[in-house]
Amino acid sequence: MTTARTRVGILVFPDVEVLDFCGPFEVFSVTRLDDVRRRQDPSPFEVRLVAETRDVVVATGGLRVLPDCAVAECPPLDVLVVPGGWGTRRLLEHRPLLDWIAARGGAAPMLTSVCTGALLLGRVGLLDGRRATTHWRSLGLLRTIAPRATVEDGLHVVEDGRVVTSAGISAGIDMALRVVARLYGERVARETARHMEYPYPEDVRRRI
Repeated sequence: MTTARTRVGILVFPDVEVLDFCGPFEVFSVTRLDDVRRRQDPSPFEVRLVAETRDVVVATGGLRVLPDCAVAECPPLDVLVVPGGWGTRRLLEHRPLLDWIAARGGAAPMLTSVCTGALLLGRVGLLDGRRATTHWRSLGLLRTIAPRATVEDGLHVVEDGRVVTSAGISAGIDMALRVVARLYGERVARETARHMEYPYPEDVRRRI
């Protein structure tokens, strides 16, 4: 008997920060429920890169990314990941994609962001009444965009119910490991971090 996999959608867009989306992608793709059967069993996560269209997306630094699906054809998601990067500045005024984030972010059982992806969540009201964080350089901007949110400036990852936001760039790896722990337990999350040779996030203090 097969078990349904947790479907993760990671949004990508022009000038998305590479590690913002690749870090969580790596975590979710290498997760295994049984580390002994790492080569035999698939990840419990089904990860898809989602973009406005199926066209190639050019990320920060020129990395060319081929999305798995366009937003119009994206299936229901269990986890939505909204990364950051300079591209978020243009998206703050791009209503079609903002509307999609609002709808999918509102419906997903778990909503997450990395770096300035939190600005997009804040723009559409998904952080209202919640604690959140973003890249340290953008904390003031997040407070302006999301005045009804409590913006934390000393934390690396902030969990508030189903919403998990994280600070800059590499913080997305910690965020994703926390999602793994919440859905599949700390043992699985620690084994995932160990496989990646990455320190397991013991606390959520900002590391700068």
